[in-house]
Amino acid sequence: MHIFEPISLHRQDEYLHLLTESGITASDYSFINLWGWAEEYGLQWAWGENVVWIKQTRPEKAYWGPVGPLKAIRWEEEIGLLSESAPSFIRVPQEVVFAWAPTFNGRIEALEARGHWDYLYAAGDLVMLSGNKYHKKKNLLNQFTKKYAYRYQELNHFLIGKTKQMQERWCVWRDCESSETLSAENRVIDRVLGEWERLHNIMGGALIVNNDLVAFCIAEAFTPSTLIIHFEKGFTEYSGIYQAMNQMFLAEHREFPFVNREQDLCEEGLRKAKLSYHPVDFVRKYQVAIKNPL
Repeated sequence: MHIFEPISLHRQDEYLHLLTESGITASDYSFINLWGWAEEYGLQWAWGENVVWIKQTRPEKAYWGPVGPLKAIRWEEEIGLLSESAPSFIRVPQEVVFAWAPTFNGRIEALEARGHWDYLYAAGDLVMLSGNKYHKKKNLLNQFTKKYAYRYQELNHFLIGKTKQMQERWCVWRDCESSETLSAENRVIDRVLGEWERLHNIMGGALIVNNDLVAFCIAEAFTPSTLIIHFEKGFTEYSGIYQAMNQMFLAEHREFPFVNREQDLCEEGLRKAKLSYHPVDFVRKYQVAIKNPL
């Protein structure tokens, strides 16, 4: 039987090794995401032979997909070690569904979980903002660069204190206390910033106007070709602040041809905003049930 335990920093390297072997590209499974949101979702993991199982305990109990060399794992044996006889899973990456299909042929039901699909963009498009489809965003970027005496800086440990202060101000402005979603996100940002030096592959940028830090993003070098933007915050009193933050950060990291800006969770406004940047693809995830796995 698999024994689940809290997600911890000390097994970060082991997890990242198995994640690389898995070929999974869904943002949910980045270590920064798992560890950062672990307390909010009650996330736990269980370690088997060359596989890590992930389970959330809040707001409801559910398994996520497994991480490891997907084609080399004996899935009937592994799933048999879970406590449920007919387990169901959420946030399951497409790579896992494909790996399970031969073993559970005819016994697997996979439903698209559109709200959990990650948005994938060509980073060069978001740097250049060329053509009519980006006309409004290019105008907002130009407004920012012409109107404000700004400087862009890479986010590093020297700026962590100022970034925390800006996030506190942003939360007061947005009244985070009245929103459980924003309150949870605020706690996660504080947690991630607090362990900046220990989290692998973490990176970010900041915009400073008149010596005030007015925008920041927290990102991750997820694969050799893809960045994930985990958090992006700015004060909208500065015209074009979000367009500037996104464009300037990506312009500094042109070695990554793609950027993953995570999911919309079926929020209409968020979906509209993400679609307005014209994704080139989605990282698909599914809700999966396996009938009679043994």
